[in-house]
Amino acid sequence: MIKLGINIDHVATLREARKGKEPDPIWAGALCELAGADIITVHLREDRRHINDRDLRLLRQTVQIKLNLEMADTDEIVKIALEVKPEQVTLVPENREEVTTEGGLDVRSNLKSLTATASKVREAGILVSFFIDPVEDQLLAGRDAGAQFVELHTGSYANAVGEEATARELEKLFTAAQRGQELGLRINAGHGLNYLNVKRILALPHLEELHIGHSIISRAVFVGLDRAVREMLDIVFWLPAPKS
Repeated sequence: MIKLGINIDHVATLREARKGKEPDPIWAGALCELAGADIITVHLREDRRHINDRDLRLLRQTVQIKLNLEMADTDEIVKIALEVKPEQVTLVPENREEVTTEGGLDVRSNLKSLTATASKVREAGILVSFFIDPVEDQLLAGRDAGAQFVELHTGSYANAVGEEATARELEKLFTAAQRGQELGLRINAGHGLNYLNVKRILALPHLEELHIGHSIISRAVFVGLDRAVREMLDIVFWLPAPKS
């Protein structure tokens, strides 16, 4: 069964727009859990533009489901992850000027550092995932660096215009999911997914987790967070699961 992870970063983004106390992402995590989410995902960025250290530590104390920490491979954030001990760490690229994550992690070019980080995280009993583009070289590098999961970057698929381009990007994801499983990697997917385009992603082979944030938080503005999460769960659970 595919598990749904909700990224609650943008609840904190709204809070930081006024530099106030609300809305509180801790409440968001609780509501997502009560609505049936399987995973809470947060990205503790170096610039703390949304989620901050307090949020992460309180979520660790309150979330009863899987906590997935997205993070860059930096000494400061790795140290925090080892202290907080989320169930899973997803290593992602980070650019101070970007609006959101712009692409997958270049594991091959940073193999030495990522291998060392993955080893430390795994020794602490934390699952390691790399957020990568759906290409062979990055899958091989992810395996070599010691990742247990890869989260396939679905942004190019989500942004594709027209059926031909969409089908081309979807094929890359299908190929990567199959190849990743052959390499011994477990398969997750996320970025840019919404209530419409997620349906085709559910057919990816060996898919274990979906990580979706912006679309669900945006929907929550109009219908509330509980309903927004449940509507996505209805899509994930009612469509046929992919064949492994």
